[in-house]
Amino acid sequence: MANTRSASKRARQTTKRTLRNRSVLTRLRGMQKGVSAAGANPEAKDVHAMISAIDKAAKRGIIHKNAANRRKARLNKSLGAAGSAPAA
Repeated sequence: MANTRSASKRARQTTKRTLRNRSVLTRLRGMQKGVSAAGANPEAKDVHAMISAIDKAAKRGIIHKNAANRRKARLNKSLGAAGSAPAA
């Protein structure tokens, strides 16, 4: 339990922010599973939507900037591998 009014307000703010951030992270995880489920050839529009969502999360401080860059690099790498793979 908070001892001061400002500490109790901080606790309320933290709870609200945590819920909001959790929904964004859950959405990112769901999108990641959709891209991963596509296997070796993910759709370009899905990858671009994922990159946009990652950028927005990093801009808001929900995920770290370097973590966002790492995730985007891996997505672009998978997209590039899918584009260079021979069509069977």
